[in-house]
Amino acid sequence: MTRTEAARRIAPAILGVAALLFAAGTQAAETIKIGVVRSMGASPAIVAKERGYFAAENLDAQLVFFESAQPIAVAVASGDVDFGSTGMTAAFFSFAGQGTLKIIGGGTWEHAGFQNIGFMVSNQAYAAGLKSFKDLGGHSVAITQLGTPLHYYLALVVEKNGVDFKSLRIMPLQSIPNVQSALTGGQADAGVQTVAPMYSLFEKGGARLLGWAGDELTPRQGEGTFTATKTANERPDTVRHFLAAWRKGVRDLHDAFADASDHRRDGPLAPEVVAVVAKGLGQSPEDLKRGVPLYDPEARVSMASLADAIAWYKAQNMLKGEVSADALVDKRYAILAR
Repeated sequence: MTRTEAARRIAPAILGVAALLFAAGTQAAETIKIGVVRSMGASPAIVAKERGYFAAENLDAQLVFFESAQPIAVAVASGDVDFGSTGMTAAFFSFAGQGTLKIIGGGTWEHAGFQNIGFMVSNQAYAAGLKSFKDLGGHSVAITQLGTPLHYYLALVVEKNGVDFKSLRIMPLQSIPNVQSALTGGQADAGVQTVAPMYSLFEKGGARLLGWAGDELTPRQGEGTFTATKTANERPDTVRHFLAAWRKGVRDLHDAFADASDHRRDGPLAPEVVAVVAKGLGQSPEDLKRGVPLYDPEARVSMASLADAIAWYKAQNMLKGEVSADALVDKRYAILAR
């Protein structure tokens, strides 16, 4: 066989191997959908997407925004979205208690010096004397939905300040804009929201700040990241790639705004993170950088916080049957807080 004939026979094989290598290197990214509320709780996903962390894991991450946390649990359970990162609601605990959902990562913390869940008072109610938590008794309070961390933390804060929670008239208005409209229009005396939309309302003179949950309560985790049990069992590689990217986003947020001892400070990464998150949430960078929550640098899950929340929801008759914090967390993926 001449060299020319040998080359002709070998060439197709070489080309075939090259084609396989090229195809493997250009495999289409897997599309995943992440359910979030348009608040700072969405920040890790926004940062991971904009800084290329999802792309590096060969994931095409699509953020799906909801008006409140409850529907995200429903969407993940039904398969409409693959992952959720938001407040731990009664709906979430109900689905998870039935074995439908699993927690795979942590979320924002209420912590002194940081801002996440805040309490507002309308100008009319403030003028009439509602100027502290101790004055809340008998007043109306607007939230997005019942059975959410907004509802839960409201109860903890007013009870800490000696107010009978049952004396409040809770107004579940389904969306952040509705809560703000009720405050500015005087239909609600007070309101509870996460930080991102609050400062824009303050800037317009639409309401006044009453205080922050993190400054009133001992540190606790109110948000988490979760997926359907079916996804956790049948798509482990997807879950691990998602978490690898998402945890980098969480780490960036911690390092941008907290020191190694979890004290509030702006690090070198803060300007870039603020710009990225502000763009993703449609908020001004000036508003965002004034109020940020604390993120655990490893996105760990607080079992104690979960147990406390479950106990409160059960006491409000929002959960039926036995729901165990330990059974809700998928320890194949989650890192537990010490």
